[in-house]
Amino acid sequence: MTIKGKIFPLERSNIDTDQIIPARHLTGITKSGYGVHLFEDVPGTTINDPKYKDSSVLLTKENFGCGSSREHAVWAIMDRGFKAVIATSFARIFEENCYNNGLVPIKLSPEEVDKLFKETECEIDAINQTVKTLKQEVFKFELDPLKKEFILRGGFLKFMESKVLKIREWEKLHS
Repeated sequence: MTIKGKIFPLERSNIDTDQIIPARHLTGITKSGYGVHLFEDVPGTTINDPKYKDSSVLLTKENFGCGSSREHAVWAIMDRGFKAVIATSFARIFEENCYNNGLVPIKLSPEEVDKLFKETECEIDAINQTVKTLKQEVFKFELDPLKKEFILRGGFLKFMESKVLKIREWEKLHS
């Protein structure tokens, strides 16, 4: 799985889930429709700047996704078209929600994140766990092997569906 695209820089720390998607917008019953409200309460955000249209990589600093354990935050990020989030650290529940929904959470060192803030695009190889800059710098990151499978399958539920299908196929062959 390769993600190649524009970077949206959010050069801030401690962005909480209410800043990602304000609670007043959590009225839907599906995973879609939240992206239009992404970061709308974050002062000075440039999320609606046309130069960041179609960005696929969200770049931020430490402790991203802190606050409430709101899965809607991941849904809003994905609904806006992001495929990965790069930060120096994530709140634990937010990171789990990323894996469960198929959003790639990438932790890099502060120095590597600072270098990416000077870039406009990057390429992420989730299988080999690398981020490559336009200047051909390569940064390695780690994904838990099982959770990496969640990412590659599109999230936990799709991972489980694939396992159920394999079991059913096995049962058909052995019945």
